[in-house]
Amino acid sequence: MSDLVDGAFATRRRTRLFDELLDLFLAEGFSRFTLDDIASRLRCSKSTLYTLATSKDELVRRVTVHFFKRATAAVEATLAQTTDAKDRVVAYLTAVGDELAVASEQFMADLNAFAPTREVYEANTHAAAQRVRRLIEEGVAAGVFRAVNAAFAADLIATTMVRIQQREVGAATGLTDAEAYAELATLLTRGLLSGPPPG
Repeated sequence: MSDLVDGAFATRRRTRLFDELLDLFLAEGFSRFTLDDIASRLRCSKSTLYTLATSKDELVRRVTVHFFKRATAAVEATLAQTTDAKDRVVAYLTAVGDELAVASEQFMADLNAFAPTREVYEANTHAAAQRVRRLIEEGVAAGVFRAVNAAFAADLIATTMVRIQQREVGAATGLTDAEAYAELATLLTRGLLSGPPPG
């Protein structure tokens, strides 16, 4: 029984450390930190960090994975509260924007500059686009959305999501990530709704 308790404690401790690392990286990025810097900021030993990863690069990648797993869980929890097909697309995209809004400019710049973390975020962007595709297909099946090519819509959304996450949309429009996702949700659902266009 003690092994189970010890294992649960170790898991909670690891999760807490990943949460603390993520808070630090989201606020300040990660490129300028050494392992010594990170250990000092978290008030732990380097040996403790080595229980999480074998190098700084691997630690950064794992923290990035942790970020997207946590964000995905939060987005899906928000989505679960909505049943209407149109509202689900809006809720999903808005929730994605809200989760990304906590990231500093430095974190996003570091994320895009470092290949392992960029690959993690690109994979999550692809997964999010496929999730939206399924939501669109559900809306079409329910008669809420007009019959559209869901694959094309998903590709269009993925392209826009990448531009938002790379801060290109913000640079071009002045919108925050959350505002950009809200605009995307509005444009998408208005274009998908069945029936005559408003006006």
